[in-house]
Amino acid sequence: MVCAAIAIASYIFGSVPWAFIIGKMNGMDIRQHGSGNVGATNVMRVLGRKWGYLCFLLDFLKGLLPLVVVKLLICHKAIAISPDVALITAAVAVVCGHVWTVFLKFKGGKGMATGGGVLVALAPYSFVCCGLAWIIFFYATRYVSVASIVAAALLPVSSYAFSMTGLWKTDTAIQIFLLVLAILAIAKHHSNIKRLISGMEHKFEKKKS
Repeated sequence: MVCAAIAIASYIFGSVPWAFIIGKMNGMDIRQHGSGNVGATNVMRVLGRKWGYLCFLLDFLKGLLPLVVVKLLICHKAIAISPDVALITAAVAVVCGHVWTVFLKFKGGKGMATGGGVLVALAPYSFVCCGLAWIIFFYATRYVSVASIVAAALLPVSSYAFSMTGLWKTDTAIQIFLLVLAILAIAKHHSNIKRLISGMEHKFEKKKS
């Protein structure tokens, strides 16, 4: 029952489609503009930096806050299940909520910002490592997709390396989850990968507003 409650609450919280809401606040359906993706990058591309940064922050908090709440419950011994089980349940549910939101017929974003929030709670050193990789590859290529794919691929590798060196120990269950999260993130970029191979992927050009 505890796992079910955590999963349902996290999924619903993760399902809030902030990109879609922000689009509606600006009189548009974000799914009909730009890349059509319900995420911060498309919001920034279509509506400008202010709305893009806001969307990223809100999606990031979607991933972080449920795990913070679960950690607080664990610290106060308010839940009687394994900490790893509770954290992974919340993490899986909130990412699934963003990627397959119930509010948009189970079609959501790619999970990068929300996954970043989850990563801060589970493996903060890997978050920093992947974040730096994202920045480097984005400014080197100007392709958000390339930066995101590289960062996702680096996630399980960096987490394992930090765990082995003792900088940030993570249990096997969390390592497996991070690997699955990376695979999901890369899989969600399948259309971008096809466009990159064919030379049709657009470089990022944001509005100045």
